[in-house]
Amino acid sequence: MIFFRTLVSFLKNEDYRDLLITTFITLAIGSVVYHFLEGWDWIDSIYFSVITLTTVGYGDYSPQTAPGKVFTIFYIVIGIGIILSFINTVYNHYNNVKTDDKDRKRKRYKRRRSSSSEKYKDTDYTHTDTKIEHD
Repeated sequence: MIFFRTLVSFLKNEDYRDLLITTFITLAIGSVVYHFLEGWDWIDSIYFSVITLTTVGYGDYSPQTAPGKVFTIFYIVIGIGIILSFINTVYNHYNNVKTDDKDRKRKRYKRRRSSSSEKYKDTDYTHTDTKIEHD
């Protein structure tokens, strides 16, 4: 539930939306370039773009042409910053939503406790001073 709430609130924010679009554009550019420069099919190009920019790099694909290698150098330098910024922003946003959710629950709990304690507010529970004698 919190995942979907986070996703919806993330997409409603214009700055986050711009970062998401920038991330997808970066991945799309890499995929198109690898498709045409390296002759890979689309799924392999997308796969390589994602694993490269997320720094996973399984090693099962690598550019074989000189232009592909040069593009990869610049793609990594520029793209990793964008991808890491995106991942960091999503992580921070998730934590903020999670913290806000905990705060809301805590306030609701305090409100319930205070309203239930007000039921007994008028009742006098003071002890009288009575002397108890022991044998």
